[in-house]
Amino acid sequence: MTRAVLSLGSNVGDREAHLRHALEVLAPWTTAVSSIWTTAPWGGVAQDDFLNLVVAVDDPDAGAHDWLDRAQRAERARARDRSPEAVRWGPRTLDVDVLIVEDAGTGVTSDDPTLLLPHPRLSERAFVLVPWAEIEPTTTVPGRGRVADLLAALPADERDGVVRHDDGGGGDDR
Repeated sequence: MTRAVLSLGSNVGDREAHLRHALEVLAPWTTAVSSIWTTAPWGGVAQDDFLNLVVAVDDPDAGAHDWLDRAQRAERARARDRSPEAVRWGPRTLDVDVLIVEDAGTGVTSDDPTLLLPHPRLSERAFVLVPWAEIEPTTTVPGRGRVADLLAALPADERDGVVRHDDGGGGDDR
């Protein structure tokens, strides 16, 4: 059985609708969904704030690349631009990142350029760790440590810059 944790974000158009769409795509495998969080953009490109959440998923028949395929299918359905001309860390209708994958309880690592596991920058990103810690604070990221500890290691101003979105969110275990 594989389990994965995915990060979802949107800062273009109807951000909540984009996130809801991705959650609908992932619904058959979803085990937990964080609340929605508002965050400033990351990466130095001037753009609108993001809405972010984290979702845990399980599928006995899925491999790591299956999670990537599902994530990218959700992005394409929301007109995500992954062309070479797209601005790196620029505005996105929907961004779905595979953070970790576990197979039979063991963390999967990958240096495949199409799917680096665990996600190479997850421990630097409060917009990933805050929602993840809400639903799975004790999960261990292979080679890095527990989610709660990674979050605590970030500067306070970064953690404080991730604010619960008032218009709803998950926050539920399914």
